[in-house]
Amino acid sequence: MKRSPSRPGHPKKRRTTLTLPAEALTQAGRIARARGVNLSTVVSEALSEGLKLHAAAERSEQVLAAYKKSFAGFSDDEMSILDGVIMEPAGRR
Repeated sequence: MKRSPSRPGHPKKRRTTLTLPAEALTQAGRIARARGVNLSTVVSEALSEGLKLHAAAERSEQVLAAYKKSFAGFSDDEMSILDGVIMEPAGRR
């Protein structure tokens, strides 16, 4: 099997077979025709964007888990102090 040299600036590609929902494929086909590009381009872009969103959601969950772990040992009063809530009686101004 002869390989063609990869062109700089072009991501590596690999051919594969996917089973996709018919409606999603129909919609992707409409977008491809409207933009004047091939179906592979539309599917590739949609997949890339979806993977970016998925990675961002995973990072958000990791940050939230780390935040919860960091503050798990604090009492409600301590959390109020950390949040900047002044816990003085209202008449002491």
